[in-house]
Amino acid sequence: MSALQLAALARTTEPQTALRRFLALDAVVTGANGVAYLVAAGPLGRLLGVDSALPAVLGAVLAAYAAAVGVLAARPRPAALPVRAVIEANLAWAVLSLLALALWLAPSTAGAVWGVLQALAVAGFAALQYAALRARQGSSA
Repeated sequence: MSALQLAALARTTEPQTALRRFLALDAVVTGANGVAYLVAAGPLGRLLGVDSALPAVLGAVLAAYAAAVGVLAARPRPAALPVRAVIEANLAWAVLSLLALALWLAPSTAGAVWGVLQALAVAGFAALQYAALRARQGSSA
């Protein structure tokens, strides 16, 4: 997703709407990733250079997480505490992904590139969600 597309998603005078959109985008992208990992664990494991059990387990976790984030995004005014939990989970995922690449996994080149790219994307979701939450809190003060 390009910066221009993200700007279009955020274009609203309502910080609440931007927050819900960024949560929904997170849910859709994470859910699609989770389903892909579940459906194609073997081929993706081979492409990424990891045992196929890893994408399968991650796929289940990501699908469940995406469903929870989707439920949160569907609320008219998502509560700040669960939104903060999503932001923190996203940041933890990004950090743990990079640590796993550096310390535990020995992926293929494609796997290493994918690992870094998805960590950056997830950190990006956290940053967008954090900015939207702060804007919402600022507009309600």
